[in-house]
Amino acid sequence: MDKRSLAQLAGRFRDAEARTEILRQELAVAIRQADTDGLAQKDICEATGYTRQQVRRIVKAADSDDEQSASSPQHDA
Repeated sequence: MDKRSLAQLAGRFRDAEARTEILRQELAVAIRQADTDGLAQKDICEATGYTRQQVRRIVKAADSDDEQSASSPQHDA
C-alpha cells in the first residue's frame, strides 16, 4: 500500500463519516416526527432496529432542546 492509496482510502472514510452523521440526524428527525404523528414506539423500533430506550432518548432529546431554547434569552444582532 503506497501513501497515495492510503490517503485516498482515508479520504473516502472521512466522507463516509460525514454522510453517516447527516443520515443519523435525518433519522432522528424522522423518529421524532413519527412519535409526534402517533406511531407506536414498538413500530418505530421495528422499522429502525433501535431499542425502545434509544428511541426514548432521541425523542426526549428533542423535548429538552425545545425547553432549553424556550428558556434561553434571545439576543438581537
